[in-house]
Amino acid sequence: MTLTNQNIEALLVLCQKKNQLAQLEVYRRYQYAMFNTAMRIVKDTAEAEDVLQESFLTAFTKLDTFKGDATFGSWLKRIVTNNSIVQYRKNVRFSNVPVEEIPDDIDEETVSIASDDYSQTKVNEVLNCLNKLKDNYQQVLSLHLIEGYDYEEICDIMQISYANCRTMISRAKESLRKNLQHA
Repeated sequence: MTLTNQNIEALLVLCQKKNQLAQLEVYRRYQYAMFNTAMRIVKDTAEAEDVLQESFLTAFTKLDTFKGDATFGSWLKRIVTNNSIVQYRKNVRFSNVPVEEIPDDIDEETVSIASDDYSQTKVNEVLNCLNKLKDNYQQVLSLHLIEGYDYEEICDIMQISYANCRTMISRAKESLRKNLQHA
């Protein structure tokens, strides 16, 4: 049986024994999903790649702390999310990025909506409006709506109180609704 046919539990046992082929197979299975998670938070391809590499290194070195209470993928996703938020905060703290002007109107001539593209257009519209929100609103909505974390998990990840989390999610949703109405 090749490594590609083995289940994740068997691969993790091999990874704990420092089997590099098993580590490579685990990396191949999770790299795209974890990259997308990092990318939504850090918003930079190079930074997301760095976070991805650091997260896998952390996961492989701390594999003995994985209890199996949750799936390996969710455990890894938490590592990626935490590392992404840390990296994002470092970048915000140490860089002065000029604010780009966001157009209020969309040029109707450049937008053509075919019936087949309507769903994708709506998804893109929601994502564009989400990207226009304040950074903390983007993060909390991404964690809650896209990543599927519950309030308690978001509190742990963002290091905020439960009440603050509920308020932030509520305000972020309202801000997103307003942006969608004006889009």
